[in-house]
Amino acid sequence: MASLQEQLLKAGLTTKQKARQANSDKRKKNKQKRSGVEVETSLQEKIKQDLVKAQQEKQAKDQALNEEKKQQLEKKEQQLRILQILQHHQLKNCTGESEYNYTFDNKIKKLYLDEVTHRALVNGRLALCGQDDITYIVTSETAEKLAELDASVILLKNEKVQSEEIEEDDPYADYQIPDDLMW
Repeated sequence: MASLQEQLLKAGLTTKQKARQANSDKRKKNKQKRSGVEVETSLQEKIKQDLVKAQQEKQAKDQALNEEKKQQLEKKEQQLRILQILQHHQLKNCTGESEYNYTFDNKIKKLYLDEVTHRALVNGRLALCGQDDITYIVTSETAEKLAELDASVILLKNEKVQSEEIEEDDPYADYQIPDDLMW
């Protein structure tokens, strides 16, 4: 069987001059390796090194893109989880004539609530949460769970009002101001 070099010569893919040059380069490299002298990299080796480097760069770039896609997917899953919690735990049928003002996306909005719901919002037993321009009324426990996932969802969560004890030295004890004072 003929060598690869002879096959390439027959096929016309190389010339005798290039074949002789390749053999000469190969002999020189072997001789330099045996003598311990550093060998210059040939064009083929440089191309191989460049290919390996390009492959590593492409792999690093692909990993960065995959990580970014994974983070976006996790964020989307978290938003859907929050929406599901809001829809499942929202209070319904609490509309009434009492007006409650709150801010949502730097805009003042109004909710018309019944007295029980209004008092629960003021006292901190209920909270307002918002997502996608929709306001949800949820319990304060649900709001705490949502705050762990994403605090920006919470629109209003009042602190629980302690029992209203009147101090004996208070000169204005007879003049209590209601928390739900309407202007």
